[in-house]
Amino acid sequence: MEVNIIKENGSTTVKLEGRLDTPAAIEVSKAIEPVLAPEIAGGVIILECQDMSYISSSGLRIFLTIRKASSAAGGKVIVRHISKDILQVFMMTGFLNLFQIEDAE
Repeated sequence: MEVNIIKENGSTTVKLEGRLDTPAAIEVSKAIEPVLAPEIAGGVIILECQDMSYISSSGLRIFLTIRKASSAAGGKVIVRHISKDILQVFMMTGFLNLFQIEDAE
């Protein structure tokens, strides 16, 4: 799993590539720590999922952690380009109602 954080134009994009399974979630949790800081979480956070092929319950927990930090800081989280399979996981778990989804496949 690869994570790239890009800050531009007042927003922060977190690009996720690969499988966000339980082992990868440990690494991703550490990688996203800067995004949870109030000065970043209070803005717009874009979770770019175009190259993410799988998400486990541990991965969903990371998305929820980002949303919680963003809500607490008055920010906004947008999930972009999730695949049909991941969109289905979001629908089954109720996450579809928690996030603004853009450009789902």
